Amino acid sequence: MTDSSTSPPTALRSLRDQQLLEIVWPDGRTDRLPYYDLRCACPCASCIDEITGRAILRREAIPADVAPKDLHFVGNYALGIHWSDGHTTGIFTWDRLRGLGQPHDA
Repeated sequence: MTDSSTSPPTALRSLRDQQLLEIVWPDGRTDRLPYYDLRCACPCASCIDEITGRAILRREAIPADVAPKDLHFVGNYALGIHWSDGHTTGIFTWDRLRGLGQPHDA
């Protein structure tokens, strides 16, 4: 069970030429997350120590041109991403993705 409070996006687009994942939220906010930063923010146990919460993944180990090979929904609460570097175990909840985006408030 999840305690996610963020509603699923209304649209997701992989903007390969810009190396961005575009997410449109129900409230109209649009976030554009750079692939590299998103891959480095992977919350899986291979990337984050489950006990301490510290990052295990070294950013310099990720190829600069990393990109999603496949995007798939995980239930109604998250996005799974299969990356070009072979990584497949990260599940990004809507809350996490929303938190990674930059607010566009004026």
